[in-house]
Amino acid sequence: MFRINDIYNNQGEEYRILKELPNDVFVWIDINETIALPELIKTQSLVDLIEEGECHLIDDPYQYLLLQSPEDGTTAQIKRDENYQLIQPIISNELYYLPEVRSKIINDIVSSDKSTNQTLYRLIRKYWQRGQMPNALLPNYKNSGAKGKKRIAKEKKLGRPRVYKEGTAAIINTDVERLFSMIINKYLLNDSKHTIVYAYRKFKAMYRSLNPEIDDENFPSIWQFKYFYNKEFTSVQKLKLRHNKISYNKDVRQLRSTVNTQVLGPGSRYEIDATIADIYLLSDSDRQSIVGRPVIYFVVDVFSRMIAGFYIGFENPSYATSIQALKMAVTDKQNHCKKYGINITADDWPCIGLPDAILADRGELLGHQIETLEKSFSVRIENTPPYRGDLKPVVERYFKTMQSRFKPFAPGVVTDVKEKKKGGRDYRLDSTLTISDFTKIMINSILIHNKTHQLTHYDRDIDMPSSLPLIPRELWNWGLQHRTGKLRSVSEEDLYVALLPRKKATLSDLGIKLFGIYYDSAEIRKQGWLHRKNTINRPKSLIAAYDPIDANKIYIFYEQNSINYWEAHLSDRSREFKDCSFWEVWHIQDEQKKTVAQQEIESSLALEQLERENEITIKQAIAAKSNVLQTKSAQLSNINDHREQARNTERKDRQEAHYAKTAKNGKIIQLPKTSSKDSAITTLSDEDLALKYPVYHNIDSDDE
Repeated sequence: MFRINDIYNNQGEEYRILKELPNDVFVWIDINETIALPELIKTQSLVDLIEEGECHLIDDPYQYLLLQSPEDGTTAQIKRDENYQLIQPIISNELYYLPEVRSKIINDIVSSDKSTNQTLYRLIRKYWQRGQMPNALLPNYKNSGAKGKKRIAKEKKLGRPRVYKEGTAAIINTDVERLFSMIINKYLLNDSKHTIVYAYRKFKAMYRSLNPEIDDENFPSIWQFKYFYNKEFTSVQKLKLRHNKISYNKDVRQLRSTVNTQVLGPGSRYEIDATIADIYLLSDSDRQSIVGRPVIYFVVDVFSRMIAGFYIGFENPSYATSIQALKMAVTDKQNHCKKYGINITADDWPCIGLPDAILADRGELLGHQIETLEKSFSVRIENTPPYRGDLKPVVERYFKTMQSRFKPFAPGVVTDVKEKKKGGRDYRLDSTLTISDFTKIMINSILIHNKTHQLTHYDRDIDMPSSLPLIPRELWNWGLQHRTGKLRSVSEEDLYVALLPRKKATLSDLGIKLFGIYYDSAEIRKQGWLHRKNTINRPKSLIAAYDPIDANKIYIFYEQNSINYWEAHLSDRSREFKDCSFWEVWHIQDEQKKTVAQQEIESSLALEQLERENEITIKQAIAAKSNVLQTKSAQLSNINDHREQARNTERKDRQEAHYAKTAKNGKIIQLPKTSSKDSAITTLSDEDLALKYPVYHNIDSDDE
């Protein structure tokens, strides 16, 4: 029922059971009393105390002694063993709980001059109170030296005296500690990365200004400064305060788990990220032209570490670029590899299908454009906080891993030094590979990685067999059979259109307008939306998806909350942009806007000149106008006659000019005279001609 060495709280006093006697009696001892000795208690009395609630079992406060193991040869080990041997005759006696027996043995030991009476009682009491084991006799050196208590210097500084330096240093009082704290908080406990030596120099400058009468050799030493710094702040506090929050969370914080605990199998989560490759490339069309460093996108499966897709090109990291890598990650790669002369089978690169989740940076897969992937294809989009690359550890690490495959031998690789003064060479001039060459190298590297790379630090789950090779493709195939099964299939064209960037396009009788370009669609014409009447009930705008690399075609989403679409092609009105990319379109439009802006300046100057000349002409006309006043009716009544005179004068002047030109070039041929009928027609006014011959008058007006 009761166990030896158990501790019981008996009415506020703590007792340890030392021994059980045959006659239902226990020997116990008060573990806190300084003069305690073993006492006897009947088993029934102890049971009654427990049942009455006066006594209960508690934890052993000396349990920690079981785990202590002093090193051989140390003072603690030697003293423990010597004291244990000294009290061995007492504690080994079966009747040690009887005072007369215990007293006789103690007197024998004292008479042999091995110890004193007080020492023996102190040791046996310590042995019984602390658990009846040799470690109970270990000295309490942990209580020595007043650990954790602050030392206060009075007339002499703390610590050893100086040996080589002159002076005695200074006593560190509260004023000096206040200065220490000010300097430490200003220069050390922040992310400025100042050294202790630099901070100490700042302290000396401040201390010298406050105490000009004290010589430098009597200043507080750098060791006193360091001692205060290390005493007041723990290493963890210093680590957190000397790193900004971003770098601490990314590079320093303690790790709680691994990414493998968050995925169930292949396709549970893809990580996507981009970087700029550490190599300069040449143009495919002109190997004399250096085009710079390409952008690399990787899409990596977290469970198997398979590289599911990639993008290599010169487009900046963006949503439009990331969807190209995503498209490749979920579709068959055989045709893509074949373009670079690499023939593979579906088993060589089996990553086909949509994953359950995609983890990306906020800037790339954030916003309404990616919502279609969530709503229509049930793919969960996860975004990392800013500056937290550690939350995508797999894909971040693979940028370094994959580039290490070509860096040792590829020309044009970025190095730390390129200045001639430092013994370097401009590595940009060593560029040899084109974007096609580099892509081929990366495809081969990815295939080797997926099929043969040994994941030495991969942490297995409990159900993974020991015989399973830790190779990405093997892990992928094992996961498909034993975990989540195959990924979800999807139409390549539907996914391509769903992932394209979208923008609102306007609709008018000229067609669909997107980025200033007009498009036409058979479905829109079938709806009759291009008729040139305001009575046509057509939407003012529609959502359109576009591929940045092809401006010939866009996709019109004619229904809300649906991915059903119509294809719209470039109209004749915008034929100047045929076979262009949207980047080229935007560039052309920018150039056109610059031209228009420049022409507006010239046109404005021309109009100003025209207005000035018109004003001069008008002023001259006003000055030349006769001052003879006529009645209004007289001025209006002869308009037709005056018009007829003006027309005859105009015809006569034109005829004379024609005759003069003909006479100069050849002989004159006399035309027959006009008949009376024709003469009658020519005498008609313009208004009468319009009424008599309306069709021909309209044609003449249009020609003008």
